[in-house]
Amino acid sequence: MKLRETIVAAVLTLTLSPALALAQDQPWLKDRRYTEGIGIRTGDLELHPGVAAELGYDSNFFRRAERDQASPDDIGPVGSMRLRITPSFSLSTLSQQRQEATPDAPPPDVEFRGGIAATYDEFIPVSGSELGQERLSQQRNIGGILDANLTILPRRPWSAILDASLGRTIASSDIGISNQSFRRVNAGAGAELVWTPGGGLLDWRLGYRFMGTFFEVDEHDSLTNMHHIVRTRGRWRFLPRTALIYDASLGFVDYPNPGTQLASHPLRAQIGINGLVTSSFGLLAMAGWGASFYTPNDAGDVVHDFDSVIGQLELKWFLTPNPSTDPEAATLALSSLSAGFTRDFHDSFLASYFERDRGYLKLTYFFGGRFLLIVDGGVAAHVFPEIPAGNGRLVEPQAPWTDVRIDASLFGEYRIGDSLGINSTLRYGNNVSSTALRILDDNATNYLGWQQLEAYLGVRWFM
Repeated sequence: MKLRETIVAAVLTLTLSPALALAQDQPWLKDRRYTEGIGIRTGDLELHPGVAAELGYDSNFFRRAERDQASPDDIGPVGSMRLRITPSFSLSTLSQQRQEATPDAPPPDVEFRGGIAATYDEFIPVSGSELGQERLSQQRNIGGILDANLTILPRRPWSAILDASLGRTIASSDIGISNQSFRRVNAGAGAELVWTPGGGLLDWRLGYRFMGTFFEVDEHDSLTNMHHIVRTRGRWRFLPRTALIYDASLGFVDYPNPGTQLASHPLRAQIGINGLVTSSFGLLAMAGWGASFYTPNDAGDVVHDFDSVIGQLELKWFLTPNPSTDPEAATLALSSLSAGFTRDFHDSFLASYFERDRGYLKLTYFFGGRFLLIVDGGVAAHVFPEIPAGNGRLVEPQAPWTDVRIDASLFGEYRIGDSLGINSTLRYGNNVSSTALRILDDNATNYLGWQQLEAYLGVRWFM
């Protein structure tokens, strides 16, 4: 690997929240409500096998800027046809729908759910530089996810939840400053104690979670990180349809092989309400404070911390009125339109952290049990602090800057019978940025702006 690729890898921007389901490209893999069908019952278990194939076009897998041609190594955007084949399988104890066939039966002692999915990606370049097409052809690989969740004594005054996940991600840099993808393994595990006294008006939880991101290539081992989180959250339903909610967490982020990255102790605390104003309208409002608490390095470099308000506001309109008094009891059959805003911070491998302020719209529409439509889009401001001069830094000092991130996706699936679906996925991303970073070792310039369009047609069999 050339020196410049190693350098830009070290300033790659990624968040330290490797949500494995969200790392999957396919919308129907992110939520089991979309993934699974009626299932196959065998004793007290449900089996849900499935397989999908998609063929489409990706205009800029590496997320490179059009004008990023500052050195011979810059490949620019590379367009390709893309084939994805995804087998999946999950099993679980009987769902509540099947349990409701015998309503007088007591709740089970345990509830279990586990699943595995793998995606083979094949790239067939059709445009771009010769070097770029060669590198994109080499990205063919297999990613996937394995996860499991166990609930002990569900729907009792005291219960416990254990979960674990392991995934392999084949993806490009989120900020578009490298000419290759970054293979990494994401591992997670957690435990949570739940107290629900009385009739469920109070719900209090205390838990621990581990998240680790492990890069497979030796040149990127300084990016490997481990994140430990202690968290308490819960709700108090003070009206039939409205609950007071709270969420607080303290993290411990560490880099076993540090480069320019800093250990930190991110703290978040929020309180708010979640309720149904009517059976058709819901409101979620949370506000609190977040702070990053980075640990200065031995060189005494300037360290910028996030220390400000965080929160979320969301209004949801249920196209199908919610028959439950619980605003969180939404099922696939409850079509809805949501509009909201979130403000939070994330660790960055570029400038200690970035602040993310995002407004969004989301439509989920399930018609007649046959047609599923998911439309999701948003506009976000990614606010970066300055990159100061300091010992060991790989880029020139940079004044604070803000990138505008535009994202939009559309997923539609028509279900032929109960187990076969024909689908289409459109996705667009644009990082609107005029910022250019100069790499110190080779005096090259990297522009941060990029745009990407993806379009796929697929067929999916599921049970």
